[in-house]
Amino acid sequence: MRSGASSLPMLLTWARIAMIPFVVGVFYFPDAWLGLHAKNVAACAIFTIAAITDAFDGYFARRYGLTSRLGAFLDPVADKLIVSAALVILVGLGRVNGLIALIIVGREITVSALREWMAQIGASQSVAVNWMGKVKTIVQMVAIPVLLYRDPLFGISVFGLGTVLLYVAALLTIQSMLIYLRMAWPVLVSRSSS
Repeated sequence: MRSGASSLPMLLTWARIAMIPFVVGVFYFPDAWLGLHAKNVAACAIFTIAAITDAFDGYFARRYGLTSRLGAFLDPVADKLIVSAALVILVGLGRVNGLIALIIVGREITVSALREWMAQIGASQSVAVNWMGKVKTIVQMVAIPVLLYRDPLFGISVFGLGTVLLYVAALLTIQSMLIYLRMAWPVLVSRSSS
C-alpha cells in the first residue's frame, strides 16, 4: 500500500469533495444570474462529473497500486457526502420524498457504523461490500443526476424516470442493509452475550 497522498486517485477524491458545495450552492444563485433550467443543468453536470471521478479514482488506485489508508477512508466519505448533499437539496426543491431520502441516508449511516465497529473487533470481512450494494450505488448514481436535471429531454419525462429509479435504489438500499446486518449478526450476537 503506497502513501498516495498526492496521487491521481487522491486528487480525484479531493476534487469530488470540492464539488459537493457546488452541487448544492448552484441552487442558491439569484435567478437573475442563473435561471432554474441552467441551475438544473449545472447541478446535474457537477454531480455526474463527481460520479465519474469516483469510478476513475478506484480504477487508478487498483490498477497502479496507488492505494492509501487516507484514500480508503476519504473515498467512501466523499461518496456519502455528495449523495447526502444532493438528496437534501432535492428534498428542499420538492423533487424527492423526505422518507426516501431518510431511508438512503439512514442506511449509509447504519452500514458505516456497522463497518467501523466490525473493523474495531477485527471482523471487517464479515461486512465486505456485496453485489447488492454495488447495484444500489449504480442505480442511485443514475437517479440523482436525472432528478437534479428534472426537465424533459427530447420529450421524455426524465424526472419520472429518476423518481422510479430512486424508489428502486431505496428498495435496494433496504435489501443491501439487511444483507450486511445478516452477515454481521453472528458476530453481534456472540459479542453481546460475552
